[in-house]
Amino acid sequence: MPNNPPDEGNTVAQQTDDRSQTLKPALDSMTLLVAAVIVHDKATNRVVLLQRSENAKFAQGMWDLPVGKSEPGEPITETAVRELYEETGLTVKPESLKVAHIIHGAWGVEAPNGFLTVVFAAHEWAGEPENREPRKHDQVRWIDADTIPENFVDTTSSALHHYLGGGSEVSLGGWQ
Repeated sequence: MPNNPPDEGNTVAQQTDDRSQTLKPALDSMTLLVAAVIVHDKATNRVVLLQRSENAKFAQGMWDLPVGKSEPGEPITETAVRELYEETGLTVKPESLKVAHIIHGAWGVEAPNGFLTVVFAAHEWAGEPENREPRKHDQVRWIDADTIPENFVDTTSSALHHYLGGGSEVSLGGWQ
C-alpha cells in the first residue's frame, strides 16, 4: 500500500477523533444474527427438537432445533438462553453453552443479506421440554439422536449431524 500523507489541513487525528458525524447503522444490509441450541442428553443420547407448525413463517411441518433471532444489543449467548426458554421452557446458563457449529448462509427467508447462526450445545439444563409456542410449533420433544427425522431444516440438520458425528464446525450455504 502506498504511504500517502493525509490531505493538507485534514490530519489523521482530526479524521479519527471527530465522532460527531457517526454513521447510521446499515441495518438494511446487515447479516442477521441467529442462535440455535442443541440440548443433548448424553446419558440417553437424546436431543430436544421441535416440529414447525403450518403457521410457521418458513419450513412448515419440518423439524428444527430451538432457534431464533438476536435482538439489537443482545449477546448471542443471551439470545440462545432466551429462545430456548421461549420455545421449550428449558433453562440453561449462558456460561454452560458450548459453541458446537457455525452456519453462514448467503440468504434466508427473513435474511435477504444472509445470516450467521451460532449453534450451541447444552449438556446441563433445567426443566422438561414443552411446546411454549403452539402457534409456531406442532410439538417439542426428545428425539433419539440415532433417529433424527429426515424432514428437517437443511441448515440446522447439517449442524446437528456435524455435531453428533464430531465433524466440521462451520457450514456455508448458498455461496456458490
